[in-house]
Amino acid sequence: MLGGTTEASRLAQALADAQVDAIFSYAGRTESPLLQPLPVRVGGFGGVDGLRAWLQAQHISHVVDATHPFAVQMSCNAVAACAATGIPLLALERPAWQAQAGDHWQQVPDMESAVGALPDAAVRVFLAIGRQHLAPFLAQPQHWFLLRLVDASLELPPERGHIVLARGPFTEAGDTALLQQHRITHVVAKNSGGSGAEAKLSAARALGLPVILIDRPAIPLRPTVARVDEVLQWITGHHGNTGVATARGV
Repeated sequence: MLGGTTEASRLAQALADAQVDAIFSYAGRTESPLLQPLPVRVGGFGGVDGLRAWLQAQHISHVVDATHPFAVQMSCNAVAACAATGIPLLALERPAWQAQAGDHWQQVPDMESAVGALPDAAVRVFLAIGRQHLAPFLAQPQHWFLLRLVDASLELPPERGHIVLARGPFTEAGDTALLQQHRITHVVAKNSGGSGAEAKLSAARALGLPVILIDRPAIPLRPTVARVDEVLQWITGHHGNTGVATARGV
């Protein structure tokens, strides 16, 4: 299992409970990943060829991609490696968020567009995008940024922003208080989906704040499900003709 999400942890527990022989793979971008009830490996595979060789060496019979919806390179590598080896692949993918009444969303296709969507004048931004793509935002010196990270992997001078160390799931009340405390005027987020990080959108809705929401990247077509029990059905071969796995992607 290619993991790293809340759903991946739930699946890991379900696999352990069902006594399925499985390995949990972390990308290794977090200094203190959650402990899992399965054997764990950490780090990259060395591209498609490295992943293909590892799958064959470990005699893997099924691959579940439960990575973050924005982990596009790993997901693309999984599609290619599984196609090359004939190993069945299933993605456990949480549905994208959909706008509700009261939302003030501007949906953009990528990080560059999100940077360009910020006002020219100085604003205070809750930048909820992780730590990998911060540079183009921080290159806008007029803005102040609130970051929420899992580990203390970088520093920000007080005049540029503030870092909160926390791990989800988060609550609407907590995120509303956080946005108010730091006088946030704009929220920038990836459309990751799921319930664990949705609180910031609910808080922005309650406060009437604009949200710049980054669309998910394109991933090749692959069978996809949204629930842990559907993955278990697929692995045990009981999905039959129920139509559990539906092809999604572009």
